[in-house]
Amino acid sequence: MRAASPDPANGPSVIATVPLGVPPAWAVLERRLFDALDEAWRAFAARYCGPDGRLVYHGPAADRDGADDFYEAFFNWPTLYQLGGADDLLDAAKHHWEGVTTQLTELGYLVDEYERGYDWFHQGESMLLFYGICAADPRDERFRDRARRFADLYLPGSANYDAEHDIIRAPHNGAGGPRYGLQWEWASYHTDLVSMRPFGLPLRDLPGITSWEDLGDPSNAARMGAAMSERIGRGDVAVNLAATSLAVNAWLYDGDERYRDWALRYIGAWQRRAEANDGILPDNVGPSGVVGELHDGRWYGGNYGWQWPHGLYSVGAAAAIAAVNAHLLTGDDAALAIGRDPLEIVYDRAIQAGVTETEMSISDRWLAELGDEAAKPTMLVPNRHDDSGWFDFQPPQLGLPVWLWHMTLGRGDADRLDRIRRASGYDWSTVRPFRNKEEAGHEAPWLEFLRGANPGFPEAMLSTALGQVQRRMALVDADRADLSTIHVHHWQRLNPVLTEALLQLVTGTPQVLYNGGLLPARLAYFDADRRRPGLPPDVAALVDSVRPDGTRVELANLSLSRTRRVVVQAGAFGEHHIDRATITASDTASDTASDGGAYPGDPRAYTSPPITEAEREVSVGGPRLLVELPPGRRIRLDLHTTARVRTPSHQHY
Repeated sequence: MRAASPDPANGPSVIATVPLGVPPAWAVLERRLFDALDEAWRAFAARYCGPDGRLVYHGPAADRDGADDFYEAFFNWPTLYQLGGADDLLDAAKHHWEGVTTQLTELGYLVDEYERGYDWFHQGESMLLFYGICAADPRDERFRDRARRFADLYLPGSANYDAEHDIIRAPHNGAGGPRYGLQWEWASYHTDLVSMRPFGLPLRDLPGITSWEDLGDPSNAARMGAAMSERIGRGDVAVNLAATSLAVNAWLYDGDERYRDWALRYIGAWQRRAEANDGILPDNVGPSGVVGELHDGRWYGGNYGWQWPHGLYSVGAAAAIAAVNAHLLTGDDAALAIGRDPLEIVYDRAIQAGVTETEMSISDRWLAELGDEAAKPTMLVPNRHDDSGWFDFQPPQLGLPVWLWHMTLGRGDADRLDRIRRASGYDWSTVRPFRNKEEAGHEAPWLEFLRGANPGFPEAMLSTALGQVQRRMALVDADRADLSTIHVHHWQRLNPVLTEALLQLVTGTPQVLYNGGLLPARLAYFDADRRRPGLPPDVAALVDSVRPDGTRVELANLSLSRTRRVVVQAGAFGEHHIDRATITASDTASDTASDGGAYPGDPRAYTSPPITEAEREVSVGGPRLLVELPPGRRIRLDLHTTARVRTPSHQHY
């Protein structure tokens, strides 16, 4: 091992000395994916965006629903930049956020650059692009000021928050304050709303309305719409927990305790309600702060709650987001209880059955994700609850328990995943070629890789990602839709940027929780020469082991002529401490000799001598380690870390 000169801003430094030899397939595929994504996002922007960054669209605006669909077209672009995407991608992401924000203001969706008032299942989706920009460039004062202004909408004293009862006043909320009721399109909730039929009746206690077909009667449809506005459109709901990401994002800038205090206070109020409800997180609280106040005492029935439309898919996601946020704020593993409890409730009621033989509200997703194994009996958990009990059994959505495990790597959270794996009837090692809305769903084969049972995962996952980029671009090329009147889901179905594979392999992190999660990655990188986030050009990274006290990552420089310098940071928010690192180094006297004693060997020989390496240990004593990678060199770093030593904050270089 050769040591480079120390740099206080980067931490201690090491120089890679092990020759690359035959480039590993994963490294070649990873760099190819970066190149493909760089080409793809430019083509998407040229095809679907105007000069000011807005999306080409001149169709109608819905009453309340829709703002999220515009932002979702770019949701993962800042993340790609943070991983090592093109230098101009961050500016492009900001440009599109600004353009879409202007566009949505003109359409009436926004007030002062923020959602006028809608549910947090969708607001959370809207905010991913914004959160990504904040994390990628915390020195941008415009976005810092916006982050604080948006979070202030929910602090005590704001129109949205009732401090006396610790509630957000309405399911629809935002810059306009509480927006009572629901969208006018549901004023008469009738059978013409065919996309909502799989989810059944929103309220199930109205006399004379016991089936979907009963809504074909105009008077019944009007009664349902009125009751929904009065009961589902008022009070607090569990999905509002995702609003805590606004406060935590603002807190990450400068540690303002107002944001921390509110987020923990609001999460704590919901946790106490769960504890008072036999451990089940209720989905609704009335205007007086009483659970079930608008639903005859029922803990279910709220908007995007346990009964309708999605159950665990929405309640569990908001609870997991809140759990991650509480853990970021406190560093306390017990803070994850609000995310763990809903999972334990439904996992304890699991059955074994095949997806193809089970009626479920979202079957197309699981048919795609399980492919030819969808008919096999597997673990199904109830997603929803009404007066008849638990129903709507589906496979567990792995992103939720994976994120809880990611935050702690604790035994209990790992055991939960093992329980699911043992009860799954499908092969966890298989990487299937699909891309869902969240750009997630490949957690199982990744987990198998991390436990040493799926060695071919990196190549399979990267190849699958490349195939999905290729498919998306083919869909763009074949698109003949009238871009002025297309459905507002059109763009998110074509966004060619993928980050799930890169987050898993480069940083050891699952895909972000799609309904408003922040992204505390296990590792982060900075290009020491270009002074920006992400891997330098030519450099590939592979995290192949994570544990409570460390992370192992391999770095490879594929360049034939350029030295690259990369800063490896423990924790995206700089919260972890690298105590020491066990690194690989060439164990020959000279790795540049030409006498046959070391790589590349004697030019008269037909082949190079074997590449051998040894391990060395270096002291780090901070969150960062600078690695210098000469051309064609690689290094493996086993980072021995202490978790959560520092207060998390947005990081810059």
